[in-house]
Amino acid sequence: MSNLDQQATPSLCGGRGFVVAEPVRELLSPRRVQLGAGTEVRRLLPNLGRRMIGAWAFVDHYGPDDIADEPGMQVPPHPHMGLQTVSWLHEGEVLHRDSTGSLQTIRPRELGLMTSGRAISHSEESPRAHARFLHGAQLWVALPDAHRHTEAHFEHHADLPKVTGSGIDATVILGSLDDATSPGTTYTPIVGADIALAAGTETRLPLVPDFEYGVLSMSGEVHVDGVPVLPGSMLYLGCGRTELPLRAESEAGIMLLGGEPFEEELIMWWNFVGRTQEEIEQARADWMTGTRFGEVKGYDGGPLPAPTLPSTPLKPRGRAR
Repeated sequence: MSNLDQQATPSLCGGRGFVVAEPVRELLSPRRVQLGAGTEVRRLLPNLGRRMIGAWAFVDHYGPDDIADEPGMQVPPHPHMGLQTVSWLHEGEVLHRDSTGSLQTIRPRELGLMTSGRAISHSEESPRAHARFLHGAQLWVALPDAHRHTEAHFEHHADLPKVTGSGIDATVILGSLDDATSPGTTYTPIVGADIALAAGTETRLPLVPDFEYGVLSMSGEVHVDGVPVLPGSMLYLGCGRTELPLRAESEAGIMLLGGEPFEEELIMWWNFVGRTQEEIEQARADWMTGTRFGEVKGYDGGPLPAPTLPSTPLKPRGRAR
């Protein structure tokens, strides 16, 4: 999914200088962004209070939207570099096309994982015949320097491992949780899990103390380490935890995101993750001139133009507040 903001501002991300080394409870409020006709998203990362969680650098939550009489998601071809996109649905379908030739319909609880490497372009749209409701999250994972020029590719994993218990059903999207490991390709120590909680459930999730974590509420009423987290908001938890208390007042759905703090300092502008202003400028020029990022075939419409670069210099910094 693209950042469609035509007034795109740079996000200066990464570095360990602002990682919280102990457990905290920092509630992040979303910024509302219009994503094409009829689709509004709640942007949790990057946030004024928090830029990254591990290698997770971008989190949008959208829906549930009634699109029975609407076209639904319509995101034209657009570029990416230096990151992975993670498409995750609770309801609906998304048709993915990209410049490597991939064509895949992604359905609820299936992983659509696109590794951009140096350059890729893709489109996302609701199929013409689609379900009434659309509800999901779109996330980006920053690639470390050693792998950010890897060959672009797309993965689709319909059968993901589960962790179950009394009142809890967790699907491991990326990385490992408990003894379950996702087949999705990762390039840094990371975890992403979708967790369904039955009403009245009280449980504790095992965590890795060296990871920093956040919890995105997808639906229902859930208390995370005693803090009520409403749908479309996220609780940042810091590091140093071995377990996480959860309590569901009603049926609830959350996403657990975590990983080792990302050491490298990054510039994230529009749909690009780079290290220098020159890289970002070159990527924008390559997209606008039709080079490097390839062609998305089969989408009914033209590509998305890049916004104008800001007049102020782009400098990589830490995960500053």
